[in-house]
Order: sequence, then C-alpha cells, then structure tokens
Amino acid sequence: MRTYAGIPEENAILENSKVMLVTVPYDGTSTWGKGADKGPELFLNASENMELYDIETQTEPYLQGVYLAGEVSENSSPEAMTEAVYQKTKELLNNEGKLFTLFGGEHSVSIGSIRAVGEKFENLTVLQLDAHTDLRPEFHGSTSNHACAVFEANQKHNLVQVGIRSMDAEEAEYLPEGRVFFAHEIANNENWINDVLEKVSGNVYITIDLDAFDPSIAPSTGTPEPGGLQWYPTLELLRKVFEKCNVVAFDIVELMDSPMAKPTAFLSAKLYYKMLAYYDIYNNN
Repeated sequence: MRTYAGIPEENAILENSKVMLVTVPYDGTSTWGKGADKGPELFLNASENMELYDIETQTEPYLQGVYLAGEVSENSSPEAMTEAVYQKTKELLNNEGKLFTLFGGEHSVSIGSIRAVGEKFENLTVLQLDAHTDLRPEFHGSTSNHACAVFEANQKHNLVQVGIRSMDAEEAEYLPEGRVFFAHEIANNENWINDVLEKVSGNVYITIDLDAFDPSIAPSTGTPEPGGLQWYPTLELLRKVFEKCNVVAFDIVELMDSPMAKPTAFLSAKLYYKMLAYYDIYNNN
C-alpha cells in the first residue's frame, strides 16, 4: 500500500485521517511547457524523501492522518476532466471535518474542485497565488482551459489574486476590483501581507500555481515568469490565512517534468507539508 510521504498505514486510512489528497495528472490544455501530467508523481516522490518533523511549528503534521484518495485520470476532453474532478471532490466532501487537498496537473484541474467546494461552503473566498490571472471566459474553444482556471470562481465567489505579473488585455475587465495584488506592487509594499489578509475571510479555498514563485526557486513550471514570490514571505501569508480563516480546501498545480524538476518538486512537497502544519495548529482542534 502506497501512502503519502511513506507515512505508516495507520496514519493513511480514511477513518484516521483529517486530510484527503487527490491527484489529477492532467496536461490537456497547457500551451507552452508540457509535462504537468507528471507533476503528481514527482510531488509524491519528493514527499517520500523529506523529513516529517516541521521545525517552525514543532509538529509532525502527518500524525493528523493523510489519506491518498486516488487520482482522477479522465483526459478525454477538458470538460470531461472538469466534471470528473467535480464529482470526485463532491464525493470526498461528504466526509465531514476533513481537509480536501488536490495536486495537479495544470491549473484547469482546479475548476471542478472549486465548483464542488463552493457548493458546499457559503461565503467562500478563493485565494489564488499565481503569475497569471487565468480569467479568460474561454480559450482555444474551451471554458475548461488552464487560462480560464478562476473565471468561474470570480463570478461566484470572493476571488483574491496574489503574485500576478502576466495577463491578456481582455482579462482586464474581469479583474476582481481591489483584490488583485500584482507582483510589482508587492515588491514595493512592506505591508502587502496584511493588505491581502484584509480581503480574505470566512471559508477559504487556496489555489497555488507554482509559477507564483520566482523561477529562481521554482523553475520547473509550464510558464515561468520573472519577478515572482519568495519562499518565506509566502509561508508567512499562508500561515496567517490559516490562523485567521477556515481553510476548507487547497490545491497546488503546474509542477512540470523537466531536466531540472527536482528542486521545484521538493519545493512543492515542502509547501504542501507546511500547509498541513498550519492546518494542524490552527484549524484542527
């Protein structure tokens, strides 16, 4: 039996777990770098090679239990994938009191999971860490394209975007007013974390495209953009979100296979585990 991060089986069965992890190895709509379908396996392999004691929080987050809930392998079309992720998320959300997590795949995999989470939890804030706005209504003939990843979320929920530094002109009309934190503004604002926190409240879904980080620390993504977020400030933001709000779900996407995949894979593994640590100390009483 394979378990998340190689943890003991007693910490990996559904009944004993506070966390559920779904993988979606999908890369059907990416438009430049290919290989995000290998991301979940790279993430799981890296997770098996990290220490399970978190120094910052002085906890072992795996002890709360992490259930590997299988993968969504549907890839016949972007729309079919979105529906499959939606149904899988909806099914798992029937397990009350557990944190839903997902690892992609490209960013289109988030559409279905955000849809399902939004149906279950009222007053949802979607906190998006990303280099790109992903606000196109449709792209290349599909509303389930990675370039449309949060268009629906923006229509239905309180969308807050952090780290943005690339967008198309047509997306400007869809920007959530007062809730976009561009990377060039963050670079010149010592108070940016508190400014973000003022916009984030209630039930929260966090979606992290790894290209939100600067390519100097996360090079292996489909579309790396210069000028991205750094490690410790990002962790500070995430910790404060978990402290302030009720984080009900999160996903991490866009880890791409490449000759230099290992540093980004390990970053994603540590990022996921840090978020489990914050959930453990703030939302898991």
